[in-house]
Amino acid sequence: MMSKDAVAVASLIGSVLILRLTFSSAADQIRRFIQYCFALARDPNVAPMPKELLLQSIVLVARVAGPLLAVTILLTLVATMAQTRMLVSFELIKPKFDKINPINGFKNLFSLKSLVEVLKNTIKIGILLYIIYTSLRDIMQVAEQYLYADIAGASAHLFNAIFLMLMKVILAFLVIAAADFLYQWWDFERQMRMTKQEVKEEYKQTEGDPQVKGRIKQLQRQMSQSRMMQQVPGADVVVRNPTHVAVALRYRPGEDAAPIVLAKGLDYLALKIVEVAEENDIVTIENRPLARQLYAEAELNRAIPPDLYEAVADVMVYLYRMDRIQSPSEAAQERGLAQPQ
Repeated sequence: MMSKDAVAVASLIGSVLILRLTFSSAADQIRRFIQYCFALARDPNVAPMPKELLLQSIVLVARVAGPLLAVTILLTLVATMAQTRMLVSFELIKPKFDKINPINGFKNLFSLKSLVEVLKNTIKIGILLYIIYTSLRDIMQVAEQYLYADIAGASAHLFNAIFLMLMKVILAFLVIAAADFLYQWWDFERQMRMTKQEVKEEYKQTEGDPQVKGRIKQLQRQMSQSRMMQQVPGADVVVRNPTHVAVALRYRPGEDAAPIVLAKGLDYLALKIVEVAEENDIVTIENRPLARQLYAEAELNRAIPPDLYEAVADVMVYLYRMDRIQSPSEAAQERGLAQPQ
């Protein structure tokens, strides 16, 4: 972000101030050089020395215009670097053929930036002409008095009037530069805002494409459900709510500290669990409160919560009576962990 008007005002202020400070010295050096040239022209005994005059002319220009140029360049660099935060870019000096494209140039004529520049330049020219007109009007009102004043006094008065006019121009342009700086800052912030499409693209680059992530999650769910369905044949019982909830449990006395949840699901997945269980001759028990509580509180491939032990124990007792699973004493006898009574 950079305001060209701010740079122009900074260089103008420096130029006027340095001109004010060095004017007397510069005028004195110019006066002495002119007197020297006239002295050479009046003396017939002195031969012209073009090289010496050229060298003295170069030295005079350096002494008079050097400080003015140095201060102007320095303030221009400072004003530019202050706005760009010491950022140096060579992108603008690279040749771009699209800038000479008449179609692009015609489009730029009707852009918001072009309209602002036209309005700003119109205001600057109007203010400049008004200040020059009023200043010259004031000078012309006292110009006849120069006839009765010496050259030094008239020149000093005229110089002060011109300096006052320049200060008025600086103050007016300073206000315009401040307004332009605020506009350039607003325009820069506006251009830096991302569109909805750019936000989506950035989200895709940082977080990944939502569609791809959704597809990956879908595949992960399918794989998890497939693994879960493969565990259903190893269950001892399926507790269901007849069509909406199904939970497959396994209990191996001596191996499991508590019944393990091998599979659970809702609606369609619940029906698939029941279907696989029936195909593998696994008992299904309809218990709506227990099925819902198991689905809500128990985690997959984990033991059931302690607060469900009593309710699930009733189901296991029912299975013992059906001889569908071994009792804890029978399992211990097979493993040699206890002797039969």
